[in-house]
Amino acid sequence: MQAPSFPKTSNTPSNNFQNKLSPPQKLPTLHGNNISLVQSTSVPIPRAISITAPTHHEIPNLDVEIDDNVTAYWDYQFLFMSQRSETDVPVSLRVVEGSIPSDFPIGTYFLTGPGMFADDHGSTVHPLDGHGYLRSFTIDSVTREVKFMARYIKTEAQVEERDPETGQWRFTHRGPFSVLKGGKMVGNTKVMKNVANTSVVKWGGKLLCLWEGGSPYEIESMSLDTVGTVNIMDDEYGSSKSLPADDHHHKETSSGGFWEVAAQVLKPMLYGVFKMPPKRLLSHYKIDTCRHRLLMMSCNAEDMLLPRSNFTFYEFDSNFKLVESQEFNIPDHLMIHDWAFTDNHYILFGNRIKLDVGGSMAAVCGLSPMISALSVNPSKPTSPIYLLPRFKNSHEKRDWKVPIEAPSQLWVLHVGNAFEAKNEKTGDSDIQIQASGCSYEWFNFQKMFGYDWKSGKLDPSMMNVNDKLLPHLVKISVKLDSEGSCKKCNVNDLGQWSKASDFPVINQDYCGRKNTYTYASTSSGSRQALPNFPFDTVVKINSTNKSVSSWSTGRRRFIGEPIFIPRGNGKEDDGYLLVVEYAVSTQRCYLVILDAKLIGENSALVARVEVPRYLNFPMVAKLNYNDPPQVGRPEVRIVQIPDTRVTKPMDDSI
Repeated sequence: MQAPSFPKTSNTPSNNFQNKLSPPQKLPTLHGNNISLVQSTSVPIPRAISITAPTHHEIPNLDVEIDDNVTAYWDYQFLFMSQRSETDVPVSLRVVEGSIPSDFPIGTYFLTGPGMFADDHGSTVHPLDGHGYLRSFTIDSVTREVKFMARYIKTEAQVEERDPETGQWRFTHRGPFSVLKGGKMVGNTKVMKNVANTSVVKWGGKLLCLWEGGSPYEIESMSLDTVGTVNIMDDEYGSSKSLPADDHHHKETSSGGFWEVAAQVLKPMLYGVFKMPPKRLLSHYKIDTCRHRLLMMSCNAEDMLLPRSNFTFYEFDSNFKLVESQEFNIPDHLMIHDWAFTDNHYILFGNRIKLDVGGSMAAVCGLSPMISALSVNPSKPTSPIYLLPRFKNSHEKRDWKVPIEAPSQLWVLHVGNAFEAKNEKTGDSDIQIQASGCSYEWFNFQKMFGYDWKSGKLDPSMMNVNDKLLPHLVKISVKLDSEGSCKKCNVNDLGQWSKASDFPVINQDYCGRKNTYTYASTSSGSRQALPNFPFDTVVKINSTNKSVSSWSTGRRRFIGEPIFIPRGNGKEDDGYLLVVEYAVSTQRCYLVILDAKLIGENSALVARVEVPRYLNFPMVAKLNYNDPPQVGRPEVRIVQIPDTRVTKPMDDSI
């Protein structure tokens, strides 16, 4: 077997990396805007900074006044600023470079992510616990116009925490990753803060914003009004009870006894006290374009605390009717954030976790984040891959309960694609998975994005350690014989690209089948103070000839997650890439359109569209693009929305 791509870790990883970018003791005052960097011996994290209305004065470049370590620290904070402005009136955006191409598919680009990180009473939250802030870019290639809207998703927590009269915020829900310093700590059971901030999908006429652990929120796609929660697992969406008799909810089990009793004990506490739903819908979904199906996955709430895992998969047709549903019970303590599918399998790359008893006690008491009840489990030098039969009558010879052990201790973050090919003569099968993964030694539930819940500060050093530990792109290759036994499993860098990278995406029409091109966010490494993250480059990898090409932003500009928009002529890389760009020196956000075929050439940039500064938004986001009506694709209509109020930003200092 191939040697592991990641360093092995001890059973007690420290995750104590040295802080290289400490907040400065003295900071300059910036004039011309109402953002003030005050001199202090104890510089706090920027709190709920409102983005000021556009003026004729740009924020001066910090790096001409102070060294780049200081600039890098504040650049990182600016990427996670709170946004208090919304607009339910379409705002016309200015194209500042290039033009909207005439063959760009008319549609709407939806972008969701956390938007509020600090309240008005001293509490800050982890970026993943920020309230969902939904944005839409409607692109019309005929008029060459781009319209922009931005609204907070009115979740139960958002309605409770924001005063509609004053616009002030008071956090009352802890969320899984945070502790409220300015709110109730001890005895606060409001852990499941469904902020609908993780991903967005439009399917079967419904626009849904998802979160990792609760029901999706339905949004009216034209006005961005919040309709309310939907339970896609109940009868309204065609639950197991409404499936035909020969396609009923299929369950395979492999454990019981003591852990089943423990689950029954835990359920009343989790469901009743902490308000956790029995099944937690994962935020990552897949689209099988060949079958015109939306694929989703859930896990059981109690399995977070038990050494077993229950996963249920759902397949919906283009009318959002459930056509397939299977549940699998795996005797291993796993955390799954993203997954894959092929024509025959659901594929889970298992991230092993364990219960932290001390952390659990502190979490239940409200003295530490609820996520501190868990820690990574590096006890084995390998990583389990579960090949689960996608269809119950597949006559699978392989025992799906027995995982393939990949020869690398790899924590998988995001999956770009997976596909399989069968040799009709020998019966052997080859399966390939393209993903991003990191070292167990680096991954820490309590320090993601460098957030320190004790101080409320964001430390960019956490994201800029040895790049061999950080997320990067990998290719996992599995060869099975005709009986389903594993003959070989290799883990290699994808396309020989070894730099820190994440968010692999492909042309969605190739999901579940062989693809050549993968795109991802990565770093050019040109900035010494922030060599690995935030990302500033889009990389394109050709897995056939191993070639690599890239496009990078300018200095002190960063990017989010790319998405591929096909032109529609059937060629895999003939299309456009959309990516959001953040120019921290001028506090501007841009929507960038790239020609996917020209990545690596000077002409790759097609258009750069500017968002008004008062509608700037934080970096963390998940996106979805919707074309006009097609089979298996959701519909988007462009209409004029009546004029209504645009909320004014509030002033806050750092």
